[in-house]
Amino acid sequence: MNDSTVTELLHAWREGDRTALDKLVPLVYSNLRGMAAAHLRRESGSQTIDPTALVHEAYLRLVGDTDPAFHNRAHFLGVASRVMRQILVDRARARNADKRQGGIRVPLDEQVVFTGERAAIVVALDDALVDLEKQDPEKSRLLELKYFGGMTAEESAELLGVPLHKVNRQIRLAQAWLRREFEALPGTIAPESPGDSA
Repeated sequence: MNDSTVTELLHAWREGDRTALDKLVPLVYSNLRGMAAAHLRRESGSQTIDPTALVHEAYLRLVGDTDPAFHNRAHFLGVASRVMRQILVDRARARNADKRQGGIRVPLDEQVVFTGERAAIVVALDDALVDLEKQDPEKSRLLELKYFGGMTAEESAELLGVPLHKVNRQIRLAQAWLRREFEALPGTIAPESPGDSA
């Protein structure tokens, strides 16, 4: 994929050329589909959305954006990942609305799986990331890319333009913060973390 072409299309879209998005999506579709698949990778038979549907729903939300101020490919993919996260969190909140569970076990060693049984985890993790974002946006973003985007530390470093050693360190610190947050929540079981490495 030619990053300069993507950047040009993003700028054209920002300047009001609505057809630019139609040209852009095929160029980044495999990235978007990969992110969506990562969101849903280990979903069981209770799956209610597939990667293609998630990409399409994210596309509709992106098209509806009246101020698409994307700077480059990395920025666009980061926003798209956040849109996917919000779609899945909204779905999890809806599924969880009628079910109040006593304890939530949050696995920090793998991606979040968006099944009906794990809706409470999705909501709890999203709430924690919103809190972390107020204190440290970079750490919040890295956890979002890891748990919601299914990205490795290497992929996150490339996407954000940050050295890999810094990404690994920030993820470890953010996971430690997240573990403390969940341990402090009433009715929440301490997170599983046998493989906290990025």
